[in-house]
Amino acid sequence: MSSLVQVMRKELKKISQDASVREAARRMRDERVGSLFVERGGTLVGILTETDIVRRAVADGSDLEAVKTKTIMTTPIATIESMRTIQDAHDMMGDLGIRHLGVTEQGKLIGLVSVRDLLVYFKRVSEPRITQD
Repeated sequence: MSSLVQVMRKELKKISQDASVREAARRMRDERVGSLFVERGGTLVGILTETDIVRRAVADGSDLEAVKTKTIMTTPIATIESMRTIQDAHDMMGDLGIRHLGVTEQGKLIGLVSVRDLLVYFKRVSEPRITQD
C-alpha cells in the first residue's frame, strides 16, 4: 500500500484566525479547496472546512462578515503521520467522521489529505468494474 506522501497536498492553504467567515468561503471557492488551516501569529491553531461554515455559521443565520474563523474552526487539527498508509488515513477519517487530515512528519505539519484525494487514488488503483457495451 502506498504512503500518504504520494497523495497528500504539500501546499498548506492558510487564513488568519481574525479573517471573516465570508472571506474564508471566498478563498475556498477561488482556490477550489474544501478547507483552510487557521493561523495565529504564524502558528497553525485549527482547520476551517466547508462543513464548519455550513453547520456553525450559515445554518445559524450568522453574519458571515462579522463572524471570525477562530469562532467556528475545528481544533485541534486531526493529523496522521506521513509514513502511514492511505488505507490508514481512510480508516481514520471514517472513525472520526471527518474529510480532512493534516499530514505530519515528526509532529510537524507538512501536508493535507482529503477524502477527494483518497477517492482519486482508489479510483486509479482499482480495477474497472463498470464497462460499456
